[in-house]
Amino acid sequence: MSNEAATATTAAAAPAPEPLPHGLGASLPSTDAGAKTEGTFPYAADLWAEGLLWAAVLRSPHPHARILSIDTSHAREMQGVRAVVTHEDIPGEAVHGRGTADRPVFASEVVRHHGEAIAAVAADHPDTARMAAAAVIVEYEVLEPVTDPEQAFDSEPLHPDGNLIRHIPLRHGDPDALGEVVVEGLYRIGRQDPAPIGAEAGLAVPRPDGGVELYIASTDPHTDRDRAAAVYGLEPERVKVVVTGVPGASADREDQGFQLPLGLLALKTGCPVKLTATREESFLGHVHRHPTLLRYRHHADAEGNLVKVEAQILLDAGAYADTSSEALAAAVSFACGPYVVPNAFIEGWAVRTNNPPSGHVRGEGAMQVCAAYEAQMDKLAKKLGLDPAELRLRNVMATGDILPTGQTVTCPAPVAELLEAVRDHPLPVLPKDTPEDEWLLPGGPEGAGEPGAVRRGVGYGIGMVHMLGAEGADEVSTATVKVQDGVATVLCAAVETGQGFTTLARQIVQETLGIDEVHVAPVDTDQPSAGAGCRGRHTWVSGGAVERAAKMVRTQLLQPLAHKFGMSTELLQITDGKITSYDGVLSTTVTEAMDGKELWATAQCRPHPTEPLNETGQGDAFVGLAFCAIRAVVDVDIEIGSVRVVELALAQDVGRVLNPAQLAARVEAGVTQGVGIALTENLRTARGLVRHPDLTGYSLPTALDAPDIRIVKLVEERDVVAPFGAKSVSAVPVVTSPAAIASAVRAATGRPVNRLPIRPQAAVVTGQ
Repeated sequence: MSNEAATATTAAAAPAPEPLPHGLGASLPSTDAGAKTEGTFPYAADLWAEGLLWAAVLRSPHPHARILSIDTSHAREMQGVRAVVTHEDIPGEAVHGRGTADRPVFASEVVRHHGEAIAAVAADHPDTARMAAAAVIVEYEVLEPVTDPEQAFDSEPLHPDGNLIRHIPLRHGDPDALGEVVVEGLYRIGRQDPAPIGAEAGLAVPRPDGGVELYIASTDPHTDRDRAAAVYGLEPERVKVVVTGVPGASADREDQGFQLPLGLLALKTGCPVKLTATREESFLGHVHRHPTLLRYRHHADAEGNLVKVEAQILLDAGAYADTSSEALAAAVSFACGPYVVPNAFIEGWAVRTNNPPSGHVRGEGAMQVCAAYEAQMDKLAKKLGLDPAELRLRNVMATGDILPTGQTVTCPAPVAELLEAVRDHPLPVLPKDTPEDEWLLPGGPEGAGEPGAVRRGVGYGIGMVHMLGAEGADEVSTATVKVQDGVATVLCAAVETGQGFTTLARQIVQETLGIDEVHVAPVDTDQPSAGAGCRGRHTWVSGGAVERAAKMVRTQLLQPLAHKFGMSTELLQITDGKITSYDGVLSTTVTEAMDGKELWATAQCRPHPTEPLNETGQGDAFVGLAFCAIRAVVDVDIEIGSVRVVELALAQDVGRVLNPAQLAARVEAGVTQGVGIALTENLRTARGLVRHPDLTGYSLPTALDAPDIRIVKLVEERDVVAPFGAKSVSAVPVVTSPAAIASAVRAATGRPVNRLPIRPQAAVVTGQ
């Protein structure tokens, strides 16, 4: 055989290169993964500008005090200080807030929580700015803080709007209905901090027209722009928000209180001003998950069928309202869980206190009630002598059932299928079946637990969340798709917070137009609004807008060809960059069909409208629902109360898997966040003062705390009203996993476990 023939044979035998991931359903890698891994991703803390000044903020050391005077003269006289601003320097509206704008940019007469902003300084060096902020002299009259939310009802008003933010009395069914079996419980949920990887940071740059540009890690840039413009006394078009890299966000975690002083200082000095918050400032300044007190009474018949649920839910909003009204609506609406409950009577309140402010954190409201109603189901199963999974299966809801709000569940609700999947999944091997040196004992990395004191428990949790906004929120999003020279560009102000929207947008355009090279433009407020990055909004509304725009471009591309060959565009298809007709007569590439033209289209996506809950908690308040079932397996040392989560088996209805790898990562991240809620995370306060506002005093779960996470089933029953039929996936595991872990600890110890995070004393069993 000749050398040429041998070479040809070898080349023919070589396997063809695997095609790159493409379109919806493929595990397309994230566009920013490389930059984040290499440390080149442009976070806000990395920004720089010529003539840069540094900002620092003076914060209140008291949770409640009257401000008698503020003396900034010493700070202004310090060398290197360029400006000092207080409430007197605000030219426009003096308040902000995500949901309700009731929080001062700078406190003027009263401070209402530990860490509230009093003044801000701009200086030529960060150390100078911090020293100048500390040199601002504030004379306080310290007041008695209100830290118990139950006392807020009878206390003097802490805010001009009063202490009660919202009350929802939900009434559904017969108030006189009674069950043969009744169980009651009192539950407390702690204060979880979002604890972002990077603390808040930003850069403000003054503009020649007297406006300002804010370079910040915003998840809702247009809302932030409008609020900033109102505070600065400017027209919205003179304020531009440019979104920098978001260092992880579990929803709207970027607090406006960090952003607004920057623009004030930049406008006052005429120089760029940068702020990089310390971890302590981050803990004190941004919102947290609502601490919640819940009282429950469940009624059931002798077979375990639920008859009535009664509950009282009290959310501690902290000093300001923020999104507490929305969180309360979710808590009250989902207070019975994904179960059929013919009679429900729920009282819900959100109140102001002098505790740290609460707001939107992934799964707000739904997470707190899930922990309580699942504890009630465990109590009911124990009292009836039923298997906990069996009791749940007798009561789970399905499509067509009615929520306690009176809304019919029209979306897929395969709750029984999810629970059966995790129940039937094989349990992990017991420690006695493995060598002792392979057994990870409870009690931290060194395994402080003693093998003889360890008990294994198996528990269940079923959770639900709503997708998109609720109660009449307008969830519109706008996107533009442009194609030229075989390259597509997506312009959409949907912020990539780690949820994978930029990857999804690329996949949508690839699927629709058959173009491999797709770029997603950076986000700023010169683009039309896409809304906030939370509750799976961008998968639904922004993804839907991108799809509609791409389809409009597709029509523009195919119409001339269809007209030329005398057929409709529906008879043409685009696959792998090629356009072909149903009969094979037409075959050309997308590039050839473009013929150098630029095609573009802009489209909106707006889900069907919802309505506010009425005076009895009734109304079609939600666009869609998502469900999850988790079985938790834990090992508990009953002598010292330490808990190790061995395994979490999860089944979830996802509508449609758009990116398998991305979906698995989001689910695992949500589950791990739930582990923190269950076992370690609680921002502790003493009479309103935050104790240990740092990552030493606030314990996050580490890789050593993360359990084996088994995704045993993903139910792909498409929601017909959602683009692509997909559901949001990250929030409902956060909601469900704490309840499942607590259930497993109950099974291991026999203790009630009525508080999250689970304290060691709650898992200790005496008399063994």
